[in-house]
Order: sequence, then C-alpha cells, then structure tokens
Amino acid sequence: MIAILIGASVGGCGMNGRDGAFAQMDSSDFTGSIGAVLPAREEGPTDADMALARIAASDVLTKGDKDSSQPWENPTTGARGSVTPLAAAYSNEGRTCRDFLASYVKERTESWMQGAACRTSQGHWEIRSLRPWRKT
Repeated sequence: MIAILIGASVGGCGMNGRDGAFAQMDSSDFTGSIGAVLPAREEGPTDADMALARIAASDVLTKGDKDSSQPWENPTTGARGSVTPLAAAYSNEGRTCRDFLASYVKERTESWMQGAACRTSQGHWEIRSLRPWRKT
C-alpha cells in the first residue's frame, strides 16, 4: 500500500493544483528550448513544372480553339494547372503570335503566369515568354 501512495505522489501526473487528469501547461512552463516552427516557404514552379506548362500551351495553341484550355500536371511535384489562350492572334515580326495565361496550383498555393507564343516557320508554337502574371 505504501508503494502505491509513493507512486501517486511523485509520478508526475499529479494535479499540482490544476483541474483535470491530464498534464497541462501554462505560460510559466515554457522553457524556450524548442524554437518556433515556421511554415515551410512555398516555392514557385520547378523547371519541370514550367516545361509541362509550356507543352500544354503549345498543345492548346495548336488546337486553335478560341475558348479552350489545356490542363497540365506534374505528378512528381504535385503541381498542376491549365493554360488558356487570350484574345485573338496578332502579328509580330511577320509571325503569328498569341498571349496566354497559365495557372499554377500546388498544395495551398495558387498563382498565374502570363506567356506569349509565336508560330514558327514549321508551324509549331514557340513559347517566347512565361513569367509570373502582373496586373496592369
């Protein structure tokens, strides 16, 4: 019987004047020995993500549909998005070009990229630019 009483009094799970049967902390229990956990910094698209977005842009521009989008996904990074052509084609330095928007979604991060592509002499779409979208 004595062993049971000793265990209950020094076992560390005693009440110590606090209500409840569970261990609890208040501000006086904080030691500062463990640093604050900061949220992971969200990284932008990887080179592989950008390559897949470029392929999707080329595909959707090749289709030529006015109101279409082309999805893309990188299972390795978990990133995904879609590419949507904007407005009509225009001429630039004698080549047919189009602007487009590409979405980028990864976990809880969403952003947009703007791009421009021009048709080559072989009829393929060459992505001339793809960068973060800035409202004008």
